[in-house]
Amino acid sequence: MQKNYSQTWDLDSIFSGGSESKSFNTYIQVVGESLNKLVDSIKELDIPKHTSDVTGLENVVELLGQSMKQVSEMSAFISCLLAQDVHDKHARLLIGKRNELNARFTTGLTLLDQKLVLIPENTWRELLEQPMFEEYSFVLNERRILAKDKLPSEQEVLLNDLSIDGYHAWGEMYDTIVGRLNVEIQDQEERKVLSVGQAANELSDPIRAKRKNAFEALEKVWSQDSDLFSETLNHLAGFRLQTYKHRGWDHVLSEPLRYNRMSERTLHAMWEAITNNKAPFVSYLKRKAELIGVDKLSWYDLEAPISTSTKKISYDEAARMIVEQFSLFSTKMASFAHKAFDQRWIEAEDRPGKRPGGFCTSFPDSKQTRIFMTYAGSSSSVATLAHELGHGYHQHVMDELGALNQNYAMNVAETASTFAEMIIADAAVRNASNDEEKVALLEDKIQRSVAFFMNIHARFLFEKRFYEERKQGVVSAQRLNELMEEAQKEAYCNELETYDPTFWASKLHFHITDVPFYNFPYTFGYLFSLGIYAEAIESKEDFESSYNALLKDTGRMTVEQLAEKHLNVRLDQLDFWEKGIQLCIADVEEFLRLTEK
Repeated sequence: MQKNYSQTWDLDSIFSGGSESKSFNTYIQVVGESLNKLVDSIKELDIPKHTSDVTGLENVVELLGQSMKQVSEMSAFISCLLAQDVHDKHARLLIGKRNELNARFTTGLTLLDQKLVLIPENTWRELLEQPMFEEYSFVLNERRILAKDKLPSEQEVLLNDLSIDGYHAWGEMYDTIVGRLNVEIQDQEERKVLSVGQAANELSDPIRAKRKNAFEALEKVWSQDSDLFSETLNHLAGFRLQTYKHRGWDHVLSEPLRYNRMSERTLHAMWEAITNNKAPFVSYLKRKAELIGVDKLSWYDLEAPISTSTKKISYDEAARMIVEQFSLFSTKMASFAHKAFDQRWIEAEDRPGKRPGGFCTSFPDSKQTRIFMTYAGSSSSVATLAHELGHGYHQHVMDELGALNQNYAMNVAETASTFAEMIIADAAVRNASNDEEKVALLEDKIQRSVAFFMNIHARFLFEKRFYEERKQGVVSAQRLNELMEEAQKEAYCNELETYDPTFWASKLHFHITDVPFYNFPYTFGYLFSLGIYAEAIESKEDFESSYNALLKDTGRMTVEQLAEKHLNVRLDQLDFWEKGIQLCIADVEEFLRLTEK
């Protein structure tokens, strides 16, 4: 693997020609035709009264799987185009077509759900035992149960249609505003004009004055358009709340819990375990403040390196390290990562015009993956790269299953990614050349624990309180700032000097329409993967097969069933979560020991 890897991805091997690709336009037409065929077949479907009368339903399930793959393929390509160049006008024009086809697909699902509800109970139970349907029994039964909790099909279809230029349009408006933002940073050396993603990278600069400059410049940018961002956030929440009201859902967590296939008891147990064990992480924050020479950390100090001689890691070094360390746990994981680097599945170049953040998206029809990030050469960048490769590997394993069983929720989606990240982080600590390097790498690991236990907790608290207030009317930008700061103070145990009140505007996750409460699943995935990681360390020999089996079940079980089957634990009890947290506390204790002097 001694070669130089490109830091720009290859999209032409999927559809050549970028946002003006002729082959992609042809594919969009194929998707439309497939969806028409699916919807027509569902409309014509007679309700099976006996298990001998299921030919029509078999055909619909087959068409549904095909359409799922095609819609995902189309959406993934458009996401990649928009991420690599936020100024790509042709790519933006494709959004409307994507939304139209997604809405048509959702309409088909809604019509199918309502027909599933009408199948007599005895026939339904017998039907799920048939070979064609047994494989998809969990998914089909889940759809039937959830459909009973929704509006009549005509109203759900209308809701889907109106969401194109209503609900989803507000999410797109947010993306449009962010896409045109430039961040001006003036320091003693020069004046820089950066994208939001590039400016965010400055928050991990070892020089505090530079971090503060970047933070204040970002705050200025988010504050200038805060009224626009509060519009998008209020309207997104308003649409959701109206939908919940008409469906008879009185709990703002109803949808995210259903989406993540988990119970409220599990969610409460997780947050309770974290809240009970924050003291060691407060000690870490205090020690870090001492190490960088301040009384209390500010928000822009959280990602600061504690050593100004932090080692830079080249992209090629990172690639070699990731493949090597993956191979110690799973030859299949290592092979997948090597393929991703070798075949240019990763967009990592640091340049203006890219959207902020990172993601992994899969092309299920092509059985390929694409990873997006901005690589900065830090240990955190290497961890992010490993994290996204973990996502890609998860989908790679799922490619062996039927399309209906590939739809896993976000909380378990974070399991494989966080597991991959841990492999790399622990390897870096083990291979540290001296105590100073070991402390820096331990601190990088602890930063992630703090992010999951405190930053994500703040996001959850903010969003829950915001939704409760939104029920009473529009929430002003100023009030959003207050709610955000209150949540951060509570989550960080009042341990910071300054906070980030406009975080609600800068964090994309609050404005995404696909997934409500895009926060707690990260923490779930982090702690769930810690349990898997502990098992991996103890039983490396047969780990690969059991790990792949667990990943394959993520699309056809609740998280409680998954944990009981593969880990023999209960997620609604504190024990499991506290064991995972103790592994993180061990890192803190080692960090505190090494930095005593």
